[in-house]
Amino acid sequence: MAASWVPTAASRVAGSPCDMRLLFVGAPGVGKGTQAKRLADGRSIPHISTGDILREAIRRSTPVGLKVGLFVDSGGLVPDEVMVSIIEERFAQEDTQKGYLLDGFPRTMPQAVALDGLLLRLRLPLERVILLEYPDGAIMERITGRRTCEKCGTPFHLEHRKPRAEGLCDGCGGKLVQREDDTEPKVWLRLAKYHAETVAIIPFYEKQGMVRRVDASRKPDEVTRAVEDAVAGL
Repeated sequence: MAASWVPTAASRVAGSPCDMRLLFVGAPGVGKGTQAKRLADGRSIPHISTGDILREAIRRSTPVGLKVGLFVDSGGLVPDEVMVSIIEERFAQEDTQKGYLLDGFPRTMPQAVALDGLLLRLRLPLERVILLEYPDGAIMERITGRRTCEKCGTPFHLEHRKPRAEGLCDGCGGKLVQREDDTEPKVWLRLAKYHAETVAIIPFYEKQGMVRRVDASRKPDEVTRAVEDAVAGL
């Protein structure tokens, strides 16, 4: 296991003003959330994960959150206009004024156009898009190899973090299970959706000169350093 990442002197600017407005893009399982959180922690700016803000809006029963809850409960997709409203609600919070790292939205061209208009209206336009690149085959191995203890929730991996006893948690001895979303058919569906819909937003941002490509096949700490290089100067 690699050592835990610690913010570098260059990235650690806690409490100081910051004007970094980023979007992380990449296929499922590429490490967007991990890298976004590391950078956000190092720069003391909010990591805005759309999954997190959807859950928080539902928990707080905000007007938009109540709408989201109806779609979630029925198993339907949350419409773009509702997603944009949720994001606008989050960007109304004061902490976004000094910068933000957006992760998980947009996933389609209509969403990208709507987000662009919203951020311009809020005077918080994106400055840079970090595209994490990783081959589909490697992503498949990474995701399908995940296992989780059904008792304590400790994560393992069949290649990169093997349990001492096959199929059992090192800590509590609980059974290791594979999430349904981590099975091969589900992963192929997620990857196909990414290539069919989300990849189309990359030229949209490339035309604006904002895209920086990062090889996400390296060790997590090396990817972190590459991300820091990609945002240098902001």
